[in-house]
Amino acid sequence: MSTVRVDSWIWAVRLTKTRSQAASACRAGHVRINGVTAKPAAQVAIGDEIRLRAAGRERIVEVTRLIGKRVGAPVAAECLIDRSPPPPPPEIRATLPVRDRGAGRPTKRERRDTDRLRGRV
Repeated sequence: MSTVRVDSWIWAVRLTKTRSQAASACRAGHVRINGVTAKPAAQVAIGDEIRLRAAGRERIVEVTRLIGKRVGAPVAAECLIDRSPPPPPPEIRATLPVRDRGAGRPTKRERRDTDRLRGRV
């Protein structure tokens, strides 16, 4: 096996829960192979750097072994080198204000406050 589809490899090494999620991430432009946006059928080879944006953070991994089928977590860990930056601590992550259920639409003032909090001034 000299090459494997990128969506299949991402799913096999457990970076996504399902293969369809991996394919959707590729179609949305969230997967890059060696700096180039990848389609789901793009081929992965040993030594490639894969960048995946998922769950609010970027995962940077290097391919060390090719697998096409999903395997156990210990075997999957041997197939990649994780070079991802550590996730930010929970204190730093901005929490969005939670509206009470049934509170109706936010007022214009509340929307402006939320936009300010998110950094969309």
